Amino acid sequence: MFDFPGFFGSANAKLKREHHYRVFRELRREPGRFPQVQWRAADGAWRDATVWCSNDYLGMSQHPIVLEAAHDALARYGAGAGGTRNISGTTDLLVALERELADWHAKDAALLFSSGYVANDTTLATLARALPGVIVFSDAANHSSMIQGIRASRQRCVVFRHNDPAHLDALLAAHDSSTPKLVVFESLYSMDGDIAPLAALLAVAKRHGALTFVDETHAVGVHGPRGSGLLEAHGLLDAVDIVQGGLGKGVGVVGGFITGDAAVIDFVRSHAPGFIFTTALPPHVAAAALASVRHLKESGAERAALRRRVASTRTALAAARIPIASTPSQILPLIIGDAGECRALADRLLERHGIYLQAIVHPTVPRDAARLRITPGPLHTDADEARLVAALVEARAACASAVAAGSGSATVPGSATAHAA
Repeated sequence: MFDFPGFFGSANAKLKREHHYRVFRELRREPGRFPQVQWRAADGAWRDATVWCSNDYLGMSQHPIVLEAAHDALARYGAGAGGTRNISGTTDLLVALERELADWHAKDAALLFSSGYVANDTTLATLARALPGVIVFSDAANHSSMIQGIRASRQRCVVFRHNDPAHLDALLAAHDSSTPKLVVFESLYSMDGDIAPLAALLAVAKRHGALTFVDETHAVGVHGPRGSGLLEAHGLLDAVDIVQGGLGKGVGVVGGFITGDAAVIDFVRSHAPGFIFTTALPPHVAAAALASVRHLKESGAERAALRRRVASTRTALAAARIPIASTPSQILPLIIGDAGECRALADRLLERHGIYLQAIVHPTVPRDAARLRITPGPLHTDADEARLVAALVEARAACASAVAAGSGSATVPGSATAHAA
């Protein structure tokens, strides 16, 4: 008989040898204290730490307006949605949130999902599967959720070079004009922090009559006059057909969504398994997201504070000669390369300095591109920043000395995702 335990055990052991095994740190987040948290050390004790790698870019998970809305909805509606929206009914909060999201992105309609991953996966699979003979043109650095959705459709996928409008143009031109085409890319790439040439890519797609799908997950809340994302910031909301976004990052809660033409959204609502057969977002989550979106549409204070902290942190890191990649966004990658060395650095930062920066390794980034992904936020203080810089200087020097001495590159066993099939 097949040795199932042996198979999985060997696979896990291989991940550990390669330092790609994922180690989760146990944290306690307390309202009003973030980015200060507690983490459980190896001896079981809880110790203080400062988080520098959160996707809660604006700290909205801690905002009093958001917390109050969640508390009120929990008391009024209870804890759960009771099932799918079709079977158990749609709460008025979900309807209100979808209307708010549609308005935020200047679209006819919106549709909520349990996560941004599901929004990408199930929407792309549904659309591509339905369009007869469609060819999907996908950026080489697109997120795993987009790649999986395209694969699930079983339709042809053509990959264009990352952020390369000329390559996309050539690939689109090589196919018959009557063939349905779907162009898929992100506005802000979360691992490198780079921003797509939105106007150029959308112009190319329009010239070839392609349907466009843009993932704004890491830009929602953070960019644009009303915070809806980079498309708004560049005045391009009217130029894109479908905008995808997440509620777990800039909005500070959980969930995902798409916005677009009413007919397209209605089609996805009626055909997407990831929507139809999934329990709806709980009422208190919908209420919290609704309060957050409404606040961010009116307030630029959080975005302004984020920009100031990102600029300050980038300057401080540069002054200390810490080689942060040059990015135009709120994401500051420190590329280490070797996964073992990256994990050793992350461990030392947490255990010696109380700085929580998770090592990002394959398959989230390529095997030779392990990194620490620094995301300054408006709730970080000058003192937090000074401690971060000092800790990085000490830890990098200590880890470099250990590697030079031949003592090994990592203390514990354990990523853009490859687009190849």
